[in-house]
Amino acid sequence: MSTMREIPSDIVQTWAPDPAYLPGWFVDALSVPREEGFVEVSGVRMHYFRWGDRSAPPLLMTHGFLSHARCLAFVAPYLAENYHVIAYDHSGMGDSDVRENCDMGARGREMIGVAEALGLFGHEHKPIIVAHSFGAAVALQAIKLAPEAFAGTVICDLMVLRPSSFDAVWGGGRTGPGSGDPDRPHKRYPDYASARERYVLSPPQPVGEAFLMDYMAYHSLRREGDAWTWKFSPSVFKRDNVPSEWLEMGRTLVEAPGRKAIVHGEQSLLFTNDSSDYVRELGGIDIPIIAVPEARHHLMLDQPLAFVAALRALLAGWSIGRN
Repeated sequence: MSTMREIPSDIVQTWAPDPAYLPGWFVDALSVPREEGFVEVSGVRMHYFRWGDRSAPPLLMTHGFLSHARCLAFVAPYLAENYHVIAYDHSGMGDSDVRENCDMGARGREMIGVAEALGLFGHEHKPIIVAHSFGAAVALQAIKLAPEAFAGTVICDLMVLRPSSFDAVWGGGRTGPGSGDPDRPHKRYPDYASARERYVLSPPQPVGEAFLMDYMAYHSLRREGDAWTWKFSPSVFKRDNVPSEWLEMGRTLVEAPGRKAIVHGEQSLLFTNDSSDYVRELGGIDIPIIAVPEARHHLMLDQPLAFVAALRALLAGWSIGRN
């Protein structure tokens, strides 16, 4: 069982936690020195965090749809002992600015641009990508566009389903996880508590570490005058999450160039045991697939330390004969 420690004052200043005590591993992670800043990629200001020694091998991390890089802020510090780690917000999400008409190809170029702007291509070792869900789909685009630029991709609970299973999740192609109206403005809430009640995960699930749900919700919201509203822009619904792209995601994953591995929640609805079989049937027989026990789609919220252990093991294996 994790020890409990009083929260350092610098953490209290950036997040208003309740209860006042949190697991020691989480406090330790958020206490690791990090850089926070912005870089411009093709005219759009992109928000990022940086951990670790810049002389270490580079690691580029990113998040799922409508989420933000802080979902990795308690994971990345445990990788920063051996890597120079960057986690960034997709445009139109978190604290990054909006990129108009941003389809998946543009997001792949954006990922390459972030890596270039932060100097990850200047290292003797090529960067490795670790990306969750929607971010993993972006990573597949990036390695397709620049197959020689990256040393490998760790794909974390990307939705990969057979067509027969896909319809059940996506509602016959009409709606799906993270769907929404790009022309509908965000609702404004009179106070944080009212907004917090509306924060849910997609697909819906309980979380193994409930305090992490509060952490994620707090950083998904922003003050706007005397009200609270969501950070992500409704414009992301214009071009993202196209059903046909997700229907072909298994084949896209298998055919993507370079070294790949899959880490997923053992209880995930979006990457299931059958998904593993499906990947093998499509030809991905050499792709390692690791299931994190007791984790669902949002595995960093369910089993964060087990998720860290899986990533450490994969990266350690890849460090042998590293490019």
